[in-house]
Amino acid sequence: MILAGHQPNYLPYVGFFNKAMNCDIFELTDHVQYTKKEWQNRNKIRTTKGWMWLTVPVLNKYKHEQKINEVRIDNDKKWSDKHWKSLQLNYKKSPFFHEYRDFFDNIYSKKWERLVDLNITIIRYLFEQLDIRAKIIRSSELNIEENKTGMIIEMCKKLNADTYLSGMGGVAYLQESKFKEKDIRLIYQNFKHPIYDQRFTPFIPNLSTIDLMFNYGSEKSRDIILNSGA
Repeated sequence: MILAGHQPNYLPYVGFFNKAMNCDIFELTDHVQYTKKEWQNRNKIRTTKGWMWLTVPVLNKYKHEQKINEVRIDNDKKWSDKHWKSLQLNYKKSPFFHEYRDFFDNIYSKKWERLVDLNITIIRYLFEQLDIRAKIIRSSELNIEENKTGMIIEMCKKLNADTYLSGMGGVAYLQESKFKEKDIRLIYQNFKHPIYDQRFTPFIPNLSTIDLMFNYGSEKSRDIILNSGA
């Protein structure tokens, strides 16, 4: 049983879903501290001039210790209309945009209170569209007490996973000896970002996965993502 995990990012990039395609259980780490200016509340899309951020404003002033699942969205700022209009402006002529239009129209028509609920709703939808069969588990449901290496080992034990699939960033902080002590196999994601035809040139990597899907559709996007790593 292979376990992999990632923070529940907003409109995640291709590597996020490549990892999910190579595990049995995909754990969304939502009980850890929220970090500003990363990927939890923002991501990039393609535009005629290059790329742009889509950022969900959050209420985090004086709340530096809040967990990801506690972060509330600042709905006083009209972010949802801006995001939806930006997607339509830049992707309405993409070959497969119409297949996902209704879902995103509905997403941006709702008033979301918590960032994690918005992110996980989108992630679950993209799992379905990409036919990713890994079971999604939220770390906040597991009552985890440890952190870093200990946290991951505790997750593996609670979920009966004998293998943990880490991103390459884990090389810097995971203590491999502790995995061996607990008889858990530690492997690393071998991800290479795919190059594909975008609506505009030149190619820009590390955009939201929806950039790929709007241009290629679900079935072809799944093949491209799956073949971008092992």
